[in-house]
Amino acid sequence: MVLPDEIACAEVKAPPCSFVVFGASGDLVRRKLLASVFELLRRDLLNPNFYLIGCGRSQFSDEQFKAEADKALRETLVDVQPDLLSRFLDRLHYVTGDYGEESLYKSITARLIELDREYGVRDGRIFYLAVPPFLYGKIVERLGAAGLSCPGGPGCERVRLVVEKPFGRDLKSATELSIDIRRHFTERQIYRIDHYLGKETVQNILMLRFANAIFEPVWNRNFIDHIQITIAESVGIEHRGGYYDNSGALRDIFQSHMLGMLALVAMEPPVSFEADHVRDEKVKLLRGIRPLTAQSADSDFVKGQYTEGIIDGKRVPGYREEPGVDAASTTETFVAARLFIDNWRWQGVPFYLRTGKRLARKHTEIAITFKKVPHSMFVSAGLGDLPANTLVMQIQPEEGISLSFQAKRPGSKVCIGTLRMQFSYADVFGGQPPEAYQRLLLDCMLGDQTLFTRQDDIEVTWQLLMPILDAFEGGVPKLCEYPAGAESFPWADILIESDSRKWRRL
Repeated sequence: MVLPDEIACAEVKAPPCSFVVFGASGDLVRRKLLASVFELLRRDLLNPNFYLIGCGRSQFSDEQFKAEADKALRETLVDVQPDLLSRFLDRLHYVTGDYGEESLYKSITARLIELDREYGVRDGRIFYLAVPPFLYGKIVERLGAAGLSCPGGPGCERVRLVVEKPFGRDLKSATELSIDIRRHFTERQIYRIDHYLGKETVQNILMLRFANAIFEPVWNRNFIDHIQITIAESVGIEHRGGYYDNSGALRDIFQSHMLGMLALVAMEPPVSFEADHVRDEKVKLLRGIRPLTAQSADSDFVKGQYTEGIIDGKRVPGYREEPGVDAASTTETFVAARLFIDNWRWQGVPFYLRTGKRLARKHTEIAITFKKVPHSMFVSAGLGDLPANTLVMQIQPEEGISLSFQAKRPGSKVCIGTLRMQFSYADVFGGQPPEAYQRLLLDCMLGDQTLFTRQDDIEVTWQLLMPILDAFEGGVPKLCEYPAGAESFPWADILIESDSRKWRRL
């Protein structure tokens, strides 16, 4: 049981602010953003001096937008108190227009002036781009031209821009996007959001490593054999065929989510929990990853594409039969990789990363496998090869941490088995942890950039992966097929088994 005096909580309520969401009639806003802001209100973390303006091309009045939000919240959340819902809906407003037209930004400016006065908001303002990436530059340029970005002036850090991934599709486009945005917003104003970094277990990597003396001394090449990071999804590409076929798993998941988790697992201790100190160490770690080459693509990467198969007892189509996908597509839906970090802490320790769609089940975890005992004293009892200890941080579908170790079982004098100590957020705290967007939106309101991606981080990861992207487009390595519902497939197994190791079961 966790006692109240054993918990150190430093949660701060958001200051007064306005929240302007572009793409307000879209799926992300309906499924995630509205519910996350509402939950901040329910947890008493949203300031009473708050309001939200939705912007979009859909022709909504304020009342129609509130009705749409009401419907979305009732579909997404459970146990919605009517009085609280009413208080939330009262703070929603809407502006209609075309993202490229000056008139939209004049309307936004007029509403901001009017509503700032009504709600008592002075300078706290967040612009959230929940739109396709090709619109980012156009919207940012218009915000700047309308004087809404406030670059370089006093108090401008209270004006913030939230950008959803993808942050470009290669090094060139990521750099160009950064240049376009930074013409009107400074780096201190830009919040590049990766929802994986807002998950409780991902955040807990830092707490586990740096708030406990028992882990950090063994968190190195002397004690750790290898580390596996897995992001497996049972779903296909859903309704994103057009986008995904021009992206693939390497761009969609590997460059952002996977390398972000790798950095948190492997980085050096920051001098403090301040945003730039944490992000400095992340970037330093990413720069330490052994450079990749075209030869690396063939020897250290596997790419796959799912074919027709069975998921949860139902037959599902192959990737090339999905709506919006080219019938001859060679886009990868699975990537496995072996990476090395060339520094004193990790020299020689392999990091195995894999991500894929239409796999056996939804499962995301980071598994740290320690080295086996150098000598077993139980050889005479037939226990010469004892399993290694493994620390697993499970991120989804259920968040938690487990540690496996060897211990005597009741019975014979020598009876050893693998036991597991397990911590589950649902069991300890009652229910699932908050949605990742709640954490990230609150941090944005507070001006805390710790869990947001910095531009140099983006450039380092794209620079690292460019030789692999070029090789993939040139047909290296060969695209392998795997049936939907598979846990793994031979080519992915060969990558890790050639090192006398095995993938963990999904």
